Amino acid sequence: MSQQMHYQPTPQGPAGAHAHQAPRNGLGIAALILGIIGALSGIPMILFWLAGPLGLLALIFGLVGMSRAKKGQATNKGVAITGTILGALAIVLAVVGVIVTVLAVNKAVDEVHKEYEQQSGSSSNIKDLGAGKVAEYNNGLEVTVSKPTPYTVDKNTLISGHTEGNKAWKVTVTLKNAGAKAATNPLMTTEAEADGKKAEEVDDDKHGILHHDWEKQLDPNESDSVEMVFDAPPTAKQLDIKITPDLLLDPANWKLSL
Repeated sequence: MSQQMHYQPTPQGPAGAHAHQAPRNGLGIAALILGIIGALSGIPMILFWLAGPLGLLALIFGLVGMSRAKKGQATNKGVAITGTILGALAIVLAVVGVIVTVLAVNKAVDEVHKEYEQQSGSSSNIKDLGAGKVAEYNNGLEVTVSKPTPYTVDKNTLISGHTEGNKAWKVTVTLKNAGAKAATNPLMTTEAEADGKKAEEVDDDKHGILHHDWEKQLDPNESDSVEMVFDAPPTAKQLDIKITPDLLLDPANWKLSL
């Protein structure tokens, strides 16, 4: 007599049911880790450049992790919330770090500028000077511009800067070292306007930028002068000259009646 084997059927779930999926907790954990690192990086202020990006990532990952937990796809809602909060905190600390750093840099620049002004900056008497008036600088340099006098341009020697029908005016610019130390390589730059319009410097066989032959070094109480000629419309009433005796000094301004 043969024996028959009887098998119990395996229970089947409801039709269409999906197999159980593992919780998707990765983003919540990542948010927590990045949030912690970002917040710690933001405390020293100077690491704001690191705290900001980490905080932003933690905030994004935390919000996505919270959304997954709400949908039942993740089980670490508390971790995601903590990561989100720490991410937001890291961003706040990064913003504060930027502000503090900018303020510190500005303060340092102001201190350097103040220190420079005390050593070699300009005094207050360098604006709207008249003919013969002296622009005095704290490093001992003194600049003077004479009263303009008419200048006859020789067309045979003219190189550039003079327009037919305009008038030319000559001034003498004097640079003096009134300080106790020698002034090395003064770098004089000049700009001029006649009645608000640019006045070209006349360049001929005696005047022009090639004839700005300043002394390479001025000893204490030594002076040096250069003649400059500027072109102006025939009806111009005022010649404004701006001179910068050195690249590190403020320009001085003369308003000269014609």
